Amino acid sequence: MESEGIDLGDDPTLLLVDDDEAFLKRLGKAMEKRGFTVEMAETVAAGKAAATSRPPAYAVVDLRLADGNGLDVVETIRERRPDSRIVVLTGYGAIATAVAAVKIGATDYLSKPADARDVTNALLARKDELPPPPENPMSADRVRWEHIQRVYELCDRNVSETARRLNMHRRTLQRILAKRSPR
Repeated sequence: MESEGIDLGDDPTLLLVDDDEAFLKRLGKAMEKRGFTVEMAETVAAGKAAATSRPPAYAVVDLRLADGNGLDVVETIRERRPDSRIVVLTGYGAIATAVAAVKIGATDYLSKPADARDVTNALLARKDELPPPPENPMSADRVRWEHIQRVYELCDRNVSETARRLNMHRRTLQRILAKRSPR
């Protein structure tokens, strides 16, 4: 099956697993327009159930889900369908999680916000070639801001604890948190 000049092979099945409902629906529609047969799940449990009953040729799995870790879904897909091409998505890009995702069978790893073009390029990249760089990567300021926000949330929004863990002055952190996110 081909759509928009994209060769998806004989089996265009795609499993999308993400707990951000709005993002999941937008990505699902965009991937259907590209010719994929999309199935969506919002939890680890639903993703594992779908992967067990209907192992997909392609999958996009969010790393952090409300009920657990998306890597559990990746393992289930890999067990049921070793040839599946899997991309792990996360809002918290980190080297350690990227390595873990690839070790258990992910084809690629993308940081949010990733658009349908980035996801499609990562899913369809051949094993011996790297996917093209993203069209609109996050700026260094945005990556820094995302990291600070993540640590702040992990510290239960405790400014003093966040500042200590980031080795940053408390007032400096308060000023950063008071500003809007950079683009």
